[in-house]
Amino acid sequence: QVQLVESGGGLAQAGGSLRLSCAASGNILSINDMAWYRQAPGKQRELVAVITRGGSTNYADSVKGRFTISRDDAKNTVYLQMNSLKPEDTAVYYCNANAITYYSGTLSANDYWGQGTQVTVSS
Repeated sequence: QVQLVESGGGLAQAGGSLRLSCAASGNILSINDMAWYRQAPGKQRELVAVITRGGSTNYADSVKGRFTISRDDAKNTVYLQMNSLKPEDTAVYYCNANAITYYSGTLSANDYWGQGTQVTVSS
């Protein structure tokens, strides 16, 4: 099994910064795409940013120019640097990883989710 553990959420003022981290552990051979999603109260979960194994990135229009996603494959960790935060960035942030595992002679690629970390931005 694969576990994703997020950290770095909390309270920030508008215009401030936070950095989220998500470390994957378990019987991992490699990780393909890694991503951050968020879900605000009463809204659907939305993709914030994604980074491929090759380092290509893509962002939601609402965070372009303010958020930066990166990864450290040696640590199986993905980061989200969030700058110029706005109150509308308030949400629970979830990391997602498509990980390749090997168990009992079987190779598998599956999506895994972290437990979520709260980000609250005050005006």
